[in-house]
Amino acid sequence: MLDSLITEFDRGLRTLFAPAVSSRAHPDEMLPEAELSDAEKQHALGLMRVNHCGEVCAQALYQGQALTARDPAAREALKQAAFEEVEHLAWTEQRIRELGGRTSLLNPLWYTGSLAIGVAAGLLGDRWNLGFLEETEHQVAAHLDSHLEELPEQDAKSRAIVEQMREDEVKHAEMAHEQGAAKLPLPVRSLMTLTAKLMTGASYRI
Repeated sequence: MLDSLITEFDRGLRTLFAPAVSSRAHPDEMLPEAELSDAEKQHALGLMRVNHCGEVCAQALYQGQALTARDPAAREALKQAAFEEVEHLAWTEQRIRELGGRTSLLNPLWYTGSLAIGVAAGLLGDRWNLGFLEETEHQVAAHLDSHLEELPEQDAKSRAIVEQMREDEVKHAEMAHEQGAAKLPLPVRSLMTLTAKLMTGASYRI
């Protein structure tokens, strides 16, 4: 348990303060940079900053869940999801730099809160733990759908990243469902949606 805590603490530091590295090719690497107006660039930047912040939260959430998961299969499912979220971190982080911006200053706050939620979800039992994973991914996929509607049509680089992220998130939800995820009560799902809206609004600007 001590080794796991040390490992997750190190992972948390790297999530917040070290550049993320992707083992897969970036989805946008072969695409040209689009001509964007200042307003379009700032909007794309804000959306990608929100997406990066969401991946920071996902890392913390899955780390907390994996720490408290009882079933080895559930633990591995969570670790696999977290691994792919690192790639999403790398993609969004680079795109933010290309758009001339920075990641959210609130990331440490969101990370800490998400880690606590992940630990709590894991303590409820593996079915609820996986249920939380499945619902999170469903909400993230819907959130990414809205970004695909808002991103400038000509910004093929940002759109390619978001599209691949959405595909991965749907796979994570399906994986959790196959592992026996429980369906979360409506009040819990609604609270998750409200929390995500607060995070999105703040991270878009700060």
